[in-house]
Amino acid sequence: MTYLAHSARDGYPEQSYQEHIENVQRGACHNAEEAARYAVLDGETLYASVEMASPVHDMGKLNKENQEVLHQRDNHVRLPLHHQDAGVTFLKKIQKDFLYPQLAVSAHHSGLPDIDQEGRRQENCFRDQNKEMRDKVNMEIDTLAALHQQLIGGEISTFRANSVCGDKGVFFRIMLSCLVDADHTDTARHYRKFPQEQDVSIPKLRAKERLQRLDEYVSGLGDKSKRSKLRTEMYRVCRDSTIKENIVACNSPVGSAKTTALMAYALQQAISRKSRRIFVVLPFTNIIMQSVEVYREALRLPGENPEDVVAELHHCADFESEEVRALTAQWKAPIVVTTAVAFFETMASCKPATLRRLHELPGSVIFVDEAHAALPVKLLPTAWHWMQVLADEWSCHWILASGSLVEFWKLEEIWKLEELSETQRTVPQIVNMELRNRLMQYETNRLKFLYKPEPLDREQLVKWVACVPGPRLVIMNTVQSAAVIAEDMRAYYDEGQACKVMHLSSALEAEHRDKTIQDVRARLKDKNDTDWTLVATSCVEAGVEFSFKTGFREMASLVSLLQAAGRVNRNGLEDDAVIWTFEMQKDAMLTYNKGIKESSYVLRRYFQKGVSISPELGTKSMRAELRRQTVSDDARYLLEAETFLRFPEVQENFRVIDDNTVLVVADSALKEQLRYGCCDWKTIQRKAVSVRRYKVEQLHLQPLIDGVYDWTLGYDDFLGIMRGILSYQQSKAGPQEI
Repeated sequence: MTYLAHSARDGYPEQSYQEHIENVQRGACHNAEEAARYAVLDGETLYASVEMASPVHDMGKLNKENQEVLHQRDNHVRLPLHHQDAGVTFLKKIQKDFLYPQLAVSAHHSGLPDIDQEGRRQENCFRDQNKEMRDKVNMEIDTLAALHQQLIGGEISTFRANSVCGDKGVFFRIMLSCLVDADHTDTARHYRKFPQEQDVSIPKLRAKERLQRLDEYVSGLGDKSKRSKLRTEMYRVCRDSTIKENIVACNSPVGSAKTTALMAYALQQAISRKSRRIFVVLPFTNIIMQSVEVYREALRLPGENPEDVVAELHHCADFESEEVRALTAQWKAPIVVTTAVAFFETMASCKPATLRRLHELPGSVIFVDEAHAALPVKLLPTAWHWMQVLADEWSCHWILASGSLVEFWKLEEIWKLEELSETQRTVPQIVNMELRNRLMQYETNRLKFLYKPEPLDREQLVKWVACVPGPRLVIMNTVQSAAVIAEDMRAYYDEGQACKVMHLSSALEAEHRDKTIQDVRARLKDKNDTDWTLVATSCVEAGVEFSFKTGFREMASLVSLLQAAGRVNRNGLEDDAVIWTFEMQKDAMLTYNKGIKESSYVLRRYFQKGVSISPELGTKSMRAELRRQTVSDDARYLLEAETFLRFPEVQENFRVIDDNTVLVVADSALKEQLRYGCCDWKTIQRKAVSVRRYKVEQLHLQPLIDGVYDWTLGYDDFLGIMRGILSYQQSKAGPQEI
């Protein structure tokens, strides 16, 4: 009898147990070996844990009832015996006290549990919750183990049970990542359902060569102006920095060419630290395209495919089911450009499909742009904890940068939440104060911050915006509100003047967002084209090189206002540029962003007291937010959950965006590709749109594959999926936020 790990399906043959186990063991140990190279404390324990867990992770599949199901062609029925329990039981028999491999096997399908709750289960720790299932495994474990050894050969090694010396939360996630990635990769490779999982040659970082290439690229930029010379000096200072600390900051103002300067710094650090990849973490999906374009042009070496060198990851789209695991976006490229949502929610996750990529992170240089704006304030203490652990224990180098950086690590409200922190960490600046002051000269009197205290209705806002000098930028707090105001503004103008209004938000497919950004850039360059407005969400607040005459920002946080101000009179060429802060009256079609309640309260108080708005207010504003009771309580609760290894609670509460989202697809060609299994994650990144999970039931959306839904409501390249949402809500009673 041939013992199977996977059934025959979709025209592909079955996979033998022996083949799968040997492949997973080889892949998992390779993953652990690579990650362990960068471990300061627990590399040996990581490798030992993975080496013990990988050969027995599927031992329960040898059960007779499971084999009967696996031998049925194209059968998608769940296995009757939870197969991970046999591996855990076997590991307890051969080395009871070495719990880490047991955890890895137990979690490789279900995810990381609440460790404290598991500990209270004593001898049943990490075993199946069902007693009947446990009893069945207990009765046949010796038979399963003997059969496993007959098929695989060799002894399962045991190790001295070293306890993790460093942070267990990060260790457990990396450990599970090593196993799960090998498991999911081998399954996808066997079925060959998605092309990106076929064997490909991943380029190496080759940091020294890419730095030389970047030097050549930058030397061809600029002109002889004073500002251009300052940018060149900024680049040189960053490239030649000899800072040794593991976490550094770069507080450099708008227009100082951080994109290339800090990449040069990152490459230089990668050379000296022998790093294996560079991450660029950006706050919004919209600005990824702009940075990716630059990096692919500036860093690609001869003969390379630019998409293989610089990976562009928009969504945190991770798929748990076996059929679509291969769609999970990976971190294998030498340079990964992604969002704060995708990056930090990967760190917070307990799900195998999401954690699958995490083992690629040790030994990386991580550039977080607009660092203080990347996360809600209540998440910063936990994120800061992870940053320090990865820096000190896994050889990661962090660059925290912004045009108006808030040095949040200096706030006692953040670093004192960690019980082990007795003093604040020193984070040196890459750019010296003298150069920063010279760069800042262009910020002086660049624009005025004004406040309109009376809440406006939609008609008042539209008329007000239309009568001020343009081009104009209006930023709303939610995707739906931006769509409603954009539609109102279009209706305000006569037929044939629709071009006076543009719209940009995450309701658009990435391809349509990119096209809109390109069109906005072109219009801004035309000095005769001024009577038009871009209505957008906060997605335009950071990293997008837009420069409008007048800005309007719905009341949010001080940080958001400062970021939005970077899109108004960016180069300081206007004498009378302003950005207005305004508030809206309640309206059936407008929606409220509950995540900014505390931060908007702080900013409103500044305006009411006549406080002058400036970047220097940033630290004071963040401290004020952290002292608001709900923010403080949420921050403390989340960090405690991480400290006590309550993994599901951390995942549930560490939300960069408050509500869970899923992907929807409006593009008919992609729908067909997904139905027939002919798609890859890169295409999904470009074509899918995120919506809040509750919309699936409310709008009766049907799945295309597990985790991706068929968008049958309206879509166009102006409002994106909001075209369908607004039509739906106008036909129903009451709005629903998206």
